[in-house]
Amino acid sequence: MIIDAHGHLGTWPDFLIPEPTAAGMVGLMDRAGIDMIGISHLLAVGPDAVAGNELALAAAAEFPGRFGVWQVYNPHHRTPLATEGVWGVKIHPDVHQCRLDDPRYEPVFELGLPVLSHGQTDSPWSDPSQFAEVARRHSRIPLLMGHSGLWPYGFARAARFSSEHPNLYLETCGSKATGRWIARLVELAGARKVVYGSDACFLDLRVGYGRVALAPLSDADRALVLGGNLARILELSP
Repeated sequence: MIIDAHGHLGTWPDFLIPEPTAAGMVGLMDRAGIDMIGISHLLAVGPDAVAGNELALAAAAEFPGRFGVWQVYNPHHRTPLATEGVWGVKIHPDVHQCRLDDPRYEPVFELGLPVLSHGQTDSPWSDPSQFAEVARRHSRIPLLMGHSGLWPYGFARAARFSSEHPNLYLETCGSKATGRWIARLVELAGARKVVYGSDACFLDLRVGYGRVALAPLSDADRALVLGGNLARILELSP
């Protein structure tokens, strides 16, 4: 299966999102050959995590087998979290201005589910060094570093942290990522530590997929990045 780890539905005030709907996403996935995508609703990332999480779950129910749900946790509101019917938890330290290593995220890690977090090199909220600390603190929880740190000058450092912590994974989406950099992440962190994501509908799903599909990788490594690793992390059946 080809599984996109990082997607969204809905609209956002700072960006034009021409097609924010679940039906539109599934249509694009069908054209590109993407089997599943993990979504968090942008309403949940923004002002209303509870209502946004309900919208994400409704989309998953409307299109069975196409969406996995990353329920969003707002550390200031202590958002109620589910343990069934979701892939895991999405957190965005920069939007919520709460450091990834802040104790207010402890309820997230106590669930025991995989966690996908926005990651941004040199951010006071989500620098890769904080991922390393949280991965050490919660060594049994799969932790996905969204964007692999976002900025190319920090990719190698993010990969080093990933290689040092078995539960810390690099996720590839971002407008600064390239096929060559994805191959370099695989080289530095290991093919089993890199997970494909697109950041659709913020970014074009086809571009994110194309970077991995055309990256200078072996077929075996490409298969791991495009879905094998995430299927293993989430314990998804083929």
